[in-house]
Amino acid sequence: MKKYMRLVMLLSFSIVLSILESFIPLFNGYIPGLKLGLANIIVLIVLYKYDTSDVFFVSILRVIVVGLMRTGLFSVNFFFSLFGALFSASSMIIFKKTRLSMIGVSVIGSICHSVGQILAAILFLKNNNMIYYLPWLLLFSIPTGVFVGFVSKKMLAELEDKIDF
Repeated sequence: MKKYMRLVMLLSFSIVLSILESFIPLFNGYIPGLKLGLANIIVLIVLYKYDTSDVFFVSILRVIVVGLMRTGLFSVNFFFSLFGALFSASSMIIFKKTRLSMIGVSVIGSICHSVGQILAAILFLKNNNMIYYLPWLLLFSIPTGVFVGFVSKKMLAELEDKIDF
């Protein structure tokens, strides 16, 4: 019961971070889909503290709740987020099993999130030209992934130090 209470709390934080992030304009819309990925701070904490299924629980439920609140459930933007979240979560789960650091796993997750979004864009918009956004998204995936990984690492250390997490 305690575990699920913590997961719901973490899910709530990821929803808040995702909504707050939507108000931060990066490059004033010049590169669609470009975000910091603040909700992945929570996903990384869940990845390093809980089970694989919990990572998907938090990732998918966050996309659904934010979709209901912001973009509309089953809208094109919803599927961009869903594909990005699923690709990101899956890749981070796989690469966590290697010797890659938390920051490295975050960068991989950030890159795969961009790939997932572009695949969704190509599928749902039926426009292969969306692939031309990928190099730009990948370029920014590295610094945002490093930032998210660094913050996640610090937050996890603080949570473990301050409370019985």
